[in-house]
Amino acid sequence: MAKESKRKVITAALPYANGSLHLGHMLEYVQADIFARFLRLSGDDVVFVCADDAHGAPIEIAASKEGVKPEELIERYRLEHVADFNDFLMSFDVYHTTHSSENRAYSDLFFKTLKKKGFIYQRMIEQTYCEVEKRFLPDRFVKGTCPKCKAEEQYGDNCEKCNSVYKPIDLVEPKCVVCGASPVRKSSVHYFFKLSSFSQKLKEWVTNHENIQPEIKNFVLNWINSGLEDWDITRDGPYFGFKIPGELNKYYYVWLDAPIGYIAATEKYAKEKLKKTAEELWKSPDTDVIHIIGKDIIYFHLLFWPAMLMGVGYSLPSAYVVHGHLTVNNEKMSKSRGNFFTAREYLDKFDPELLRFYYASNLSRTSSDINLDFQDFQNKINSELVSNISNFIYRTLNFINNNFDSKLGKMPAEDRLLAGTIQSKFDSVLKSYRECNYREAVKAILEISSLGNKYLQDREPWKLVKVNKNKCREILTLSANIAKNLAILLYPILPVFSVKIQKQLGLNRIALSDLNFGLTETKINMGRIIFTPIEETPKIGSELFPANLKVASVESVEDHPNADKLYVLKVNIGDETRTLVAGLKGMYSREQLLKRNIVVVTNLKPAKLRGVESQGMLLAAEKDGKIEILSAPKSVPGDSVFAEGLTPSEDEITFEQFQALGLSVEAKRVFYGDRILKTDKEEVVAVIEDGAKVR
Repeated sequence: MAKESKRKVITAALPYANGSLHLGHMLEYVQADIFARFLRLSGDDVVFVCADDAHGAPIEIAASKEGVKPEELIERYRLEHVADFNDFLMSFDVYHTTHSSENRAYSDLFFKTLKKKGFIYQRMIEQTYCEVEKRFLPDRFVKGTCPKCKAEEQYGDNCEKCNSVYKPIDLVEPKCVVCGASPVRKSSVHYFFKLSSFSQKLKEWVTNHENIQPEIKNFVLNWINSGLEDWDITRDGPYFGFKIPGELNKYYYVWLDAPIGYIAATEKYAKEKLKKTAEELWKSPDTDVIHIIGKDIIYFHLLFWPAMLMGVGYSLPSAYVVHGHLTVNNEKMSKSRGNFFTAREYLDKFDPELLRFYYASNLSRTSSDINLDFQDFQNKINSELVSNISNFIYRTLNFINNNFDSKLGKMPAEDRLLAGTIQSKFDSVLKSYRECNYREAVKAILEISSLGNKYLQDREPWKLVKVNKNKCREILTLSANIAKNLAILLYPILPVFSVKIQKQLGLNRIALSDLNFGLTETKINMGRIIFTPIEETPKIGSELFPANLKVASVESVEDHPNADKLYVLKVNIGDETRTLVAGLKGMYSREQLLKRNIVVVTNLKPAKLRGVESQGMLLAAEKDGKIEILSAPKSVPGDSVFAEGLTPSEDEITFEQFQALGLSVEAKRVFYGDRILKTDKEEVVAVIEDGAKVR
């Protein structure tokens, strides 16, 4: 990581100002906040900056739909974001917005400087234009098939499957996200940044950089070696952002002024606190800039951004910490899956420090994805944070309160070896923090706490106090010192918990210089329980859909041996094959059913139909005697079928309970109330008249 003597400017990626913060966002901000708190604890000069990313067509369109000005929309979300960050204990030195006078000034400075040096030029380009909406479509308002890997439903700037970067016009079969129409191509003059002219400098910089993760280096070098294209840095109106000086209807592309927002936020802090400018800090060799970002935005942060800094003459970032995506219960976060949880939904039910601890326990210096499994969350909090750490501290302090009038004694001379063993782990914890390897830091902290628990169990102070009270006091004094050291080491992750423990110990500061066993012959305050076990597996914001539906492929169709109107089907639902009995004979031939993708209720109570057990039920819509099977032709066996925003239930249901759901068909789509049944790949289809009931 960066050199310890320098000022550290730490940045976290800017959250977009058109929606609520969610638990995926919080992974990064917890990661960045732990690092900032650790550096401050170490005595470093830290400036931790962030801001709302407040520009772009999506904000302009969202504000228009709500009938408000964009400024009103972004301010509403800024206030919401600030409240969420405060409650999650983020220690930003400044939290700003990219829609600021500072950001406008620095964006103009970068543009004019780069243009003057010949790094910006104009050319005519073709863009996607929606004739229905009467506007050029920004990257995120076009979806189609990736031109590289052919993944469907990808946005117009980059592919989430293969990480390719491209232009919206490169998409195969593009669609306007706003109205669904197929856009046309239309020409417009735009400004371009000569990214290609920085290829060699970027290659040398990335190759020789000591603080970029190896797998991220490989990604970036592959892009450079494949050939960098010049970057379109302007957008046509209507667009919410900074208008380019001298232009009537041209605006800076949001990805130009968003990273400049780091500098703008630094400017606000530097002027108010240091009486300096951000330019002084960002050009100074005594400043290290450390970017903490997700792996989905490395192209912008390790190519476009450093190239702009090179062109303007600012210092380049000293370190990058790139994390992976957050999955929830092993699935990508999605509102349609019902596993999309906002920061506020979490805060309404749980202590923020529990999630900070869970994230820290899983965060290392890699870009691997991190899974938030709520059963694992419950187990880790209960077994590690509550039982191992919190309970050890409480029973230590409570025993001192009850048996020694809250007074500590001397350290036990014969147990100095244990104290030395614990002290030897301090450097490991601190090194792991500095390397942003929090998983190893937590692991070492738990080892210290486990040693403390074992020490108490082996010494049995509840027995010793009856026969040798002085010796017992010494043992509890050593345990209290372990508690003090745990509080100091945990402070970057659990700042509120740590301060509470220090106050219970009668201390009024948290400092690395106090990582020792020098707390003796003093009086402590009353110990209090801080964390208690989570009694039930958390379910945050998840409304259940009673039926567990999956896509199944029909593998075989046979006549029912005891019924003229029934078929016996073998269906593949991904991880198993099931037998279904279906009353479709006379309506569908065997050939019409074979290899067809159908929808099956997998949590229906098994039932014997004329002597053959049916292990589920295929779904069909019926109206006026006509029956049509529900189908999902683009999906694969095992794909979950869900009602948007709801979580499928695992509990067994009866046929009557399923019927009570009242599924119906409108415009060939299946509805549960006002929610559409769909898979990750498509909406479920029923080619039948409106009003048909699903049975």
